[in-house]
Amino acid sequence: MISTFSRYALAAAALLAVSLPAQAQDTINIGVTQPLTGAVAASGNYVVQGAKIAEDEVNASGGVLGKKIKLIIEDNKSNPKEAVATAEKLIVGDKVPVMMGAWSSTYTLAVMPKLMEYGVPMVVETSSSGKITKSGNPWIFRISPTSEMEAISFGNKVGDFDIKKADFLVVNNDWGLGAAQEFSKMLKEKGIEVGVIETMDAKATDLSAQLAKVKASGGDTLFLTTGVEQITLVLKQAKEQQVKHRVITTGGSSSPDQLIAQAGAAANGSNHLLFFAPWFPETAPNPEVAKRFVEEWNKRDHNFAGLTEGFRGYDGVMTIVEGIKAAGKADPKAIQKALWDVKVKGINGNIEFIKQGPAGKESGQNVPNVYIVTIKDGKVSKL
Repeated sequence: MISTFSRYALAAAALLAVSLPAQAQDTINIGVTQPLTGAVAASGNYVVQGAKIAEDEVNASGGVLGKKIKLIIEDNKSNPKEAVATAEKLIVGDKVPVMMGAWSSTYTLAVMPKLMEYGVPMVVETSSSGKITKSGNPWIFRISPTSEMEAISFGNKVGDFDIKKADFLVVNNDWGLGAAQEFSKMLKEKGIEVGVIETMDAKATDLSAQLAKVKASGGDTLFLTTGVEQITLVLKQAKEQQVKHRVITTGGSSSPDQLIAQAGAAANGSNHLLFFAPWFPETAPNPEVAKRFVEEWNKRDHNFAGLTEGFRGYDGVMTIVEGIKAAGKADPKAIQKALWDVKVKGINGNIEFIKQGPAGKESGQNVPNVYIVTIKDGKVSKL
C-alpha cells in the first residue's frame, strides 16, 4: 500500500517532469565557446561582454519569436581540445540550436567536425584562417575577415607606409601562420621584400631570440600577429633590444588602449589593423549602432580597451538572432538555411554572407571593414 507521503512524492515528481520541458521552452538558448582563461583570456572575456550586451538588448525589446534568448557560455581555456569539449557539451548536453565561437582559428577549426557531426550552425566572430570557410563545412558563417581579406585591404594603403623590407613575428598556429602567408604574398606582389618569418608559442613570454633575428634581418617594418597579452611583451622587449622596426599588428586583437596602459612608451609609433575603431564611432558604417554600443559598454564600466574585441560578440549574437527570426523556429537546419539571407546592421558594418568553399558545401563569409590606427604620444589616432 502506498503511503500518503509516497503519493505526494509521486505527484510532485510527475508535476516536475511536466513543468521542466515547459520551462525549457521559455527561452531560446545560444551556445557560446570562448577563451575565458588561458593565454588569450582577455580577448575572450571582452567578446562575452559584448555578447551579453546584445542578449540584454534583444530581451529588452521582446526577445525573438516571443521568447527570451539565453547565452550558454563555456570556457574553452585557450585550448583546442577544450574547445571541442565545450562544443559537444553545448550541442549534446544543452541542446543549443546554434553557436558562436571560438575566437582563435585553431579552436574554431578543432570545433568544426562537431558541427558537421551534429548538424549545428556556428557564427564565427573572430577567427581569420582561410581554411575555415574553404574546407567544405556548410555549418560555418563567419562575420570576421579572413587574413586574405585583411591583407588585401591593407594592400590598398601600403604605399602610405613606404615599406622597403618587412619581417614577421606571428603566433605559431593557424591564425598567425595564415596571416604571415597572406600578408607576405600581398607585399611581394607590391614589390616589397620579405625578410624573416619568426614564430612563437602562444604562451611564450621571452621573445628575445625571435626579436634578435628580426633585428639582424635589417628590415624596416615588423608585422606582428598574436593576442594583446603577447603583443605587449613584444613591444616592451623590442624596445629593450633596440629593434627599430615600425610595428604593424594584424588580426584586430591588439586592443590599443590596453597596449598603452601595459606597454607604456614602448607602444608609441605602433600601428594596428582593427575591425572597429571605438574612439571614432561616428565614422562607423552604422554610426547609430556603434554609438549605442559604446555608450552601453561604458555604462557597464567595462574596460574601454576591450571595445575592439567586444563588438565581435555583439555583432555575432545579433546575427544569430536575425537567423533565428528568419528561420521562424529554433531549429539548427532552419537557422542554417536562414543565415544565408540575413542582413544585419552591425557595428563593423552591414553583415551578410557570400559563399566560400567547394560547391554544395559552401561556408558563409561576410566582407567586413578594416581600419588602421596608430599610437602617438600615448593616444590612439586615425591614419
